[in-house]
Amino acid sequence: MTTLTEELAGWASALRLDDVPDDVVATAKLQILSQLAAARAGLEHPLGRRFVQAFGEPLQDDPARSAFVLASLGSWLHFDDTAYAGHLSNSTVTVPLAYAVSQGLTGEQLLTSIIVANETAARITAATTLGPFRGQSAAFTHVTGAIAGRLRGENASAQRWVDTLGLGFGLPPRTVPVGFLDGDAKLFGASTPVRVGLDACDASAAGLAGSRVIFEHPEGFLSRFATVPLPQAIVAGLGTRWHTRTTSFKVHPGGPGMDSAIDVGLELHHELSTPDRPLRADDIEEVSVETSLYTAIVERRAAEYLRGPVSPVSALVFSLRYTLATALLTGQLSTDDFTEKGLADTERWSLADRVEVRLDQAMTRDLFHCEVPFGEALRQAGAPGKEWLRQFGAGWEGDGQWLVDLVGDLPAPSVDFSDARKVTGARVNLVLKDGRRVSRELHVPMGAIGGGEDRPPIAGVVRDKWLGTGGSEEFADGIDGLEKASADEVARLLTLIFDKTA
Repeated sequence: MTTLTEELAGWASALRLDDVPDDVVATAKLQILSQLAAARAGLEHPLGRRFVQAFGEPLQDDPARSAFVLASLGSWLHFDDTAYAGHLSNSTVTVPLAYAVSQGLTGEQLLTSIIVANETAARITAATTLGPFRGQSAAFTHVTGAIAGRLRGENASAQRWVDTLGLGFGLPPRTVPVGFLDGDAKLFGASTPVRVGLDACDASAAGLAGSRVIFEHPEGFLSRFATVPLPQAIVAGLGTRWHTRTTSFKVHPGGPGMDSAIDVGLELHHELSTPDRPLRADDIEEVSVETSLYTAIVERRAAEYLRGPVSPVSALVFSLRYTLATALLTGQLSTDDFTEKGLADTERWSLADRVEVRLDQAMTRDLFHCEVPFGEALRQAGAPGKEWLRQFGAGWEGDGQWLVDLVGDLPAPSVDFSDARKVTGARVNLVLKDGRRVSRELHVPMGAIGGGEDRPPIAGVVRDKWLGTGGSEEFADGIDGLEKASADEVARLLTLIFDKTA
């Protein structure tokens, strides 16, 4: 009988770009721009520079070392992209880019590697979505991303894929919450699993074998990393359910689920400021945010680790209160706001301390009824998913049955993700000292899928993100036509990624 690993490996090792829909290819191009913008932003932060001091520049002669550094720089400020399921690009983009020159990849081959890595990493992550690890804490996503991103560029055999996945998932990384949020270990959240995946590639190349039943075995990966395992998610709809389509792009650091509130905060700053006087904390009598359960729980967890101006950056990027206060008072949210300069601003801390976070039940229901980040997993799980929902709800209050009742029945799983949405809503309410009451809400943040036709095109949003971090027009133009690029042209493009004079 064919195992899950064998079925996935057979498909992934044979996929060609001609087999991929045009919109999926277009999304992969945007992933390159967006992820490298995140890496540029990470490199500008003092902790990013310290990481480079320890491990070298993001582009080195050793592709494995490059992939390790790139994965770290792009991930830890939470400026990276999200999909159903996982923060894929930290490995699925960075590993193919790191190996592109040594593997002599054309633009077509590079895009193929990225898409194959997306699809395999997302599927294995989806199989564990109803478990204790999600989002960036699902570090094992990048074991797959590294393996797939490298092996596809090598045109490795299906059997080599089976062995490598078996080796990589024999001892996958497991996130420790206090390490993830307190201190700087989050810098290794994507880079360490990338190294695990690349080591597995080296091992299989030397003839070491891995278990062919690593995922579905009663004592396999899913039994240890999922509360409600979804083994069928690993192979469901190969060639039709394109997980790459579910990619949403970050337009500012911070997350998860806080993007809508930040977008509203930026809007309110510009609406309530004048050319002579920006909005100040003293202008605001009360400030509250109504949001989904997911965002509220993340905020509560992050708050445990905040220590004012000496708070760890790893926790700050998950703080709704800090990021919203910054957006309201400055009209922006950038790398500088997570440095000593931003953290020393006592005014934003005084406002952050007054932000009240409230649970909105309608937004919570909408969150679980859209595909990203949980809904699709619950649809595939069916009745067993209700127990996971109950446990998730208990993390907020009671025994969690209230959340099961609130979510109710869900639609059938998506056929091809062509209508996928990421609904992470927020409503920001201000009471001003002059008596005015202002309330604004947003359900799908900028850059996320499912925002509607009245939004700026996502391609333009991503290009602006790239240019906003100092990236060049020349590189962006080159990525637009990447599928036609020769290996030499790809190699030249890569020299522009961190070129400060471009």
